[in-house]
Amino acid sequence: MVVRQWSESQVDRVFRALADATRRDIVRRTMAGGANVTELAADYAMSFAAVQKHIAVLEGAGLVTKQRRGRERVVRGDVEALRRVHGLLDDLDLVWQGRIDRLDALLPTDPSTSDPTTLAPTASPLDATDPTTTDPTTT
Repeated sequence: MVVRQWSESQVDRVFRALADATRRDIVRRTMAGGANVTELAADYAMSFAAVQKHIAVLEGAGLVTKQRRGRERVVRGDVEALRRVHGLLDDLDLVWQGRIDRLDALLPTDPSTSDPTTLAPTASPLDATDPTTTDPTTT
């Protein structure tokens, strides 16, 4: 099961990193091939330093790697890390589908065949009328 491949803190770092649209875009842009930090920064309305911080968050989560190539820093998306994220989401989907299936098994599918005494609405304090007040439409 993929969940056991990462610690809870690693899972938190991954989802925190992917929660930001700029970081998701950086991952997307670096998956097909590397991109240098200057190229990445040119497409965002933020400072170079801000883009470097986004890349550092992605590196900390293990979603990208940054390598020195001469004077450039090349950022590459980690395909295997994204496969693990996909597997984790698949595992979580199975858990929730199982819960939904168990709920479906407990609930009747056709309301006309269900026992009306078990589905009767309960009285709400807001439904009670005060006998001391009069209805303005009847006076």
